[in-house]
Amino acid sequence: MDPRTSGTLAVPGARLHFEERGAGPALLLIAGGNSDAAVFKRVAAALSAGHRVITYDPRGNSRSALDGPPVEQRVEEHADDALRLLDHLLGPDEPVRVFGSCSGGQVALELAARQPGRPLWTVAHEPPALALLPDAREQLALVDDVRATFRRAGLVPAMSLLQALYGNTPAPVLPRAHDNTAFFLTRVIGPATRHVPDTAALAAVRDRVATAGGRDSRTHTVHRPAVVLARMLGCRMELFPGGHAGYARYPVEFARRLAEVFDALGGTEPGAVPGGRRPGR
Repeated sequence: MDPRTSGTLAVPGARLHFEERGAGPALLLIAGGNSDAAVFKRVAAALSAGHRVITYDPRGNSRSALDGPPVEQRVEEHADDALRLLDHLLGPDEPVRVFGSCSGGQVALELAARQPGRPLWTVAHEPPALALLPDAREQLALVDDVRATFRRAGLVPAMSLLQALYGNTPAPVLPRAHDNTAFFLTRVIGPATRHVPDTAALAAVRDRVATAGGRDSRTHTVHRPAVVLARMLGCRMELFPGGHAGYARYPVEFARRLAEVFDALGGTEPGAVPGGRRPGR
């Protein structure tokens, strides 16, 4: 399903490309890594049966051009972008569901921590908060090695090394408007993996937050922070179809599961899902 509307929002230092589909409870999908709004096209189409689905290209990726030279991409700045987009498209008290994947999960958690008074429900799917792990030093050293390898030897060796975080499996080919891999390796992966979620602020809204991961990626390093966070916060830890990018491979099943999780959190009115059955019924 093509977006019913698309547009551009000027934010400090960038211009965000965004898209909207469907009608119903507002649902913001935040892409991570080297992805953009295109990665959510199929799952957004499935979700649009019962939601007003908002997607966008994160600053620096694809159609969301930076105003100046590339700089390190701070999670906090990306959360500012998400908040500005919500303020641009929704009323200040309008409920919204937020789903973030990978580094987008870090952004979703930062947004939830900052907005305790806003009617906002959050699902963070495999946020790469490696700094929370018991072996954080080892995992963050791997990320540093990936970045150094990219600078020294190029894309293929760096991505091969990065596979260690994903069960030593090659990264799937995902839909995207443009190839943002170089930007991801030089400007995104470092800050995204070192960012520590505000667990005190998140614990205060834990009844509206769930961490999540793929059924097929439960043994992968990238899955582990979601488990640790759920234990720290006392919030829900949910499993979804597929692996780290299950929403791209199993869009209908993923959409149904996401609607179920949001309804379990009490996030706005239950949304219709493909197949004619309301979740949890």
